[in-house]
Amino acid sequence: MKAWSELRGFGSYLAALRRYLQQPLTQEEAVTRIRRQLERREDAFLEILGPGVFQNPRSPYLALFREAGVEQADVARLVRDEGLEPALERLYDVGVRVTLEESRGHSPIRRGGTEFTPRATDFANPLAASHFEVRTGGSRSSGTPVGWNFALIDYAAGYNMLLLTAHGLQSAPTATWRPAPPGAAGLSAVLTHAKLEEPVRRWFSQTEPGWRGASAKHALLTRATVVVSRLAGRPLPMPEYTPPEHAAEVARWLAETKASGRLPSLVTTPGSAVRVCLAAREHGLDISGTVFRLGGEPYTDGRAAEVAAAGCGAIAGYYMAEFGGHVGMSCAAPEALDDVHLLTDKVAVILREKQVGPSAIVGALTYTTLHPSCPKLLINLESDDYASVRERDCGCLFGDAGFSLHLHDIRSYEKLTSEGTTFLGSDVIRLLEQVLPGRFGGSATDYQLVEQEQQGVSRVAIVISPRVGDVDESRIVEAVISFLRSRGPAQAMMAEVWNGSGTLHVVRREPYVTGGKIQAVHVLGGRSTSDQSG
Repeated sequence: MKAWSELRGFGSYLAALRRYLQQPLTQEEAVTRIRRQLERREDAFLEILGPGVFQNPRSPYLALFREAGVEQADVARLVRDEGLEPALERLYDVGVRVTLEESRGHSPIRRGGTEFTPRATDFANPLAASHFEVRTGGSRSSGTPVGWNFALIDYAAGYNMLLLTAHGLQSAPTATWRPAPPGAAGLSAVLTHAKLEEPVRRWFSQTEPGWRGASAKHALLTRATVVVSRLAGRPLPMPEYTPPEHAAEVARWLAETKASGRLPSLVTTPGSAVRVCLAAREHGLDISGTVFRLGGEPYTDGRAAEVAAAGCGAIAGYYMAEFGGHVGMSCAAPEALDDVHLLTDKVAVILREKQVGPSAIVGALTYTTLHPSCPKLLINLESDDYASVRERDCGCLFGDAGFSLHLHDIRSYEKLTSEGTTFLGSDVIRLLEQVLPGRFGGSATDYQLVEQEQQGVSRVAIVISPRVGDVDESRIVEAVISFLRSRGPAQAMMAEVWNGSGTLHVVRREPYVTGGKIQAVHVLGGRSTSDQSG
């Protein structure tokens, strides 16, 4: 029975794919529907709320609303009287909220006298079709299944159309270096570009599409996608297995494209972009003028310096699989390195203070689904991210379309907690990408912290790439302890705990790469890795 259901679903996917590829999209149409959705944000939220929560017995939010004593009519009145974001703040304060771990079924929900453990599938949006299943990037686990649909991909193609026009990349030959399914990012990049002037020409994949076990259906889906695209007259590339250590293959394509007279762009992660730049330097390849289009992890000053040293540029996006891809698109008149327009037609955001360490409080970004095609229905999702948030009129195409809320310096606040010491994302990045390379050599992706419990005791490895050369391991540990002491009284106190307990040690090998991401912190032993969502 399950096999028959999957077969029918596969046929539905291929039919939807063919329709999607054959329906043209203009920039005028993309802007029109974005503005329409922005104008009806409040109505969109209320229209989702009924069938998605109050008439949906599987929704975890139904129990939360009941525990809070809030009815559907109460929410509608709040939104109409106070506005969408103030209403969401009121709901948050009475317990209508979830953490990222709760939404992925990894921890129980406890509110007042209510306690239950939801499944990740309980947060699926019943208004959205599910044409194919992908997995989240595994930033805090091995990943969670998420159903995506072509209505949302078609809508996202409009975002990409604006992005390329805003940054003058409409005719740039494009490749992507993102994982093949079950990962979401590679297939998303290929499909959302299929309707544009320049579709993706090469798909380099850090993961190998396998034909064994559970991977077989994803390999079949990928191959069938390429076949149908050719029949529809919009051919898409097959993924080419290109592990991180083969970054030179990607650099070579960029150099060859530039040599042909056209400057290319590459859709990838910041860490992978750095690997390409280093490989180009090592092999004498000229990739200058390349524009990297980045997401999935923070784009930082250290990584930007490596990109600039190769003569390249970059634009950064903000991505969450729970909402079907991007929630922030790069501003063409930025005030910061990673300045993005929050896609407020798709999500609403409120800020809530969160204590994340002995002496640290951040304004946590808390998101709510607004678009009916988003794969997850989430109300006040604590994203584990914080950022600088500003409303401004920048004058770029996204601003003209109605996106005035900007985020920058987007970081995760759940980076590393060991022996009672909490490192914030910005501290970890500064240590690994500036302090250690500045003192001991190497690049912004040559260092990583890896946390692991050994017989119940936390140990933190400072992983250093062999490319760095010989280092004095005791001096490395001293540098980390010294940096930790400098971050404040609480961190200084706990630095002594780390120092006395031998928590830190050095390991010489390449940093872990997960789903194409080189994360600042990697956690082993069934625990989580942590990074910017994306």
